[in-house]
Amino acid sequence: MQYECILGLDPGASGAIAFYFPDQASRVAVFDMPLVDGDINCSHLAGMIKDYAPNIAIIEMVGARPGQGVSSMFKFGMAFGMARGVIASLMIPQRYVSPAKWKKHFGLAADKEKARELAIQFWPSSGSFSRKKDHGRAEAALLCKYGAEALKF
Repeated sequence: MQYECILGLDPGASGAIAFYFPDQASRVAVFDMPLVDGDINCSHLAGMIKDYAPNIAIIEMVGARPGQGVSSMFKFGMAFGMARGVIASLMIPQRYVSPAKWKKHFGLAADKEKARELAIQFWPSSGSFSRKKDHGRAEAALLCKYGAEALKF
């Protein structure tokens, strides 16, 4: 099955969401995660997703890292679950991929700046990756591209 629009999600409150159109490889729409009072704004997120009508969601499957505090991990887990719940409520199929797997596909390591540079190469006219802090946007967009290139739906 060919997907007209792929949603990519770099989870968490500091994450981002992207919509990629494989038939129009230069077309990508990327946004910071919508927040209200530091939490994901689920109704705004749902509206964004409805506007783009993706056929599938590619979500980065992340977990706790050593040294992260309990409260920050709880907050991250809540944000991750909220985003997954919004996508599920819209009846969009979800696929999960580890950071190591999708980054290996593009020859990337842990350096988030390299992901941002690669996103600029793929989508030079986007303007969505121009700031140093846009690495979450870049990763969301690259998740979409990974889904289009590597996953069999």
